Amino acid sequence: MVIASKNPIHSVLYLIITFFAIAGHYIMLNAQFLAAVHIIVYAGAIMVLFLFVIMLLNMNEETEPHKSTLLKFAGTIAGGLLLLVLVASFKNINLTSISGNDFARADIGLVKNLGQVLFKQFLLPFEVSSILFLAAIVGVVVLAKKEAQ
Repeated sequence: MVIASKNPIHSVLYLIITFFAIAGHYIMLNAQFLAAVHIIVYAGAIMVLFLFVIMLLNMNEETEPHKSTLLKFAGTIAGGLLLLVLVASFKNINLTSISGNDFARADIGLVKNLGQVLFKQFLLPFEVSSILFLAAIVGVVVLAKKEAQ
């Protein structure tokens, strides 16, 4: 429906629903942290940005240029070739190489385990990145602050 919808606002809303479905798949794969980050980043920030851009463009049917038949035909051919390449690439996939032992650990995607890895193995890079973020925030505040008169 994202592609088939003629209204750009409806298309963006369908894309948000798609992002929630992807987050549901992450939860079923036991990657709760990745699902939460996916919802916050994509369904939150990027979709709000898309909605603001669509509202600022104010696209009407009267002002929208009409596409030529040649351009529509070229788009159809390009989409068909992309589909052909995808089908050809999935043709030789060997699904028997995935064993049941790869999914034996049920706690691999939990936030607790991610925290353990961040604060035990990668503590120094984690703290350095937090200092860099703090410096960036201070720099933005200094640049955005108006001079007192």
